Amino acid sequence: MGRRTAFRAHSTSFAAQAGGVLDKDGKKKHSRPTFSGQQIFALEKTFEQTKYLAGPERARLAYSLGMTESQVKVWFQNRRTKWRKRHAAEMASAKKKQDSDAEKLKVGGSDAEDDDEYNRPLDPNSDDEKITRLLKKHKPSNLALVSPCGGGAGDTL
Repeated sequence: MGRRTAFRAHSTSFAAQAGGVLDKDGKKKHSRPTFSGQQIFALEKTFEQTKYLAGPERARLAYSLGMTESQVKVWFQNRRTKWRKRHAAEMASAKKKQDSDAEKLKVGGSDAEDDDEYNRPLDPNSDDEKITRLLKKHKPSNLALVSPCGGGAGDTL
């Protein structure tokens, strides 16, 4: 145990010399790295091109940015998580809008089945009530039905 205490004393003095923050046991606290704007810009540009880096690419990027490979790896892991969350949120939002639009069409007074039926060729065996219902539902409200035989007020013989 004496050796461990001696080591702790040495590491404590080293941490203090390095300007690190110490916890209550005298151990150096882990500090989170802060990346420069240039580093973040380069990481983001690389992420736009590829979401995953292979070992040699990661090593090259880390060296060029003055970062460790571990920092680059963790940054990419965190960035992929952020990207997935955003993508999932966008997909959920688009689905919600699509569902809302579909609901508006249903509530707007036209059933999809009736619309399909209206657009199909007329079955000569359809009953008049069904035909009248479809015509009423789809006729423009400002136009009156005109009889193909004439009989309008402006017709004179």
